Amino acid sequence: QVHLVESGGGLVQAGGSLRLSCAASERTFSNYAMGWFCQAPGKEHEFVAYITWNSGSTTYADSVKGRFFISRDNGKMTLYLQMNGLKPEDTAVYYCAATARQRYSDQPNSYDYWGQGTQVTVAS
Repeated sequence: QVHLVESGGGLVQAGGSLRLSCAASERTFSNYAMGWFCQAPGKEHEFVAYITWNSGSTTYADSVKGRFFISRDNGKMTLYLQMNGLKPEDTAVYYCAATARQRYSDQPNSYDYWGQGTQVTVAS
C-alpha cells in the first residue's frame, strides 16, 4: 500500500507554469508505476501522463505533449508534473495515482492508489 499527497496547485495566468508534486509515505513507492490524471467539473478522470517505476518510459496525453513533463525521484519518494504553457482548458483537479501493474495504462481503474488531488486554475 502507498499513501499519496499532492501539492503545488494554484491559480496561474494562461501561459504560465506550475510544478505539481506527489509525495509518498512508503518506500514501496519505487515498486509502482505512476500516473497523473485530471478531473474538471462534471467530467470523468482524464489521463495526463504516465511514468514507469524506474523512469525508463513516459507517456503523455496528446493534449499536453510538449507542455507537461512527468518525472520521479524514488529516493525522495516523490512524483512530479512540470506544467508549462498552461491553458484555461487545463483547469481541473489533478491527481497522482499508483499502479502495481508494470504496464502502461491510461485507464483510471488500472490504478490502485490515489491522492486527494490539488486544484489547478488557469485564468485567461
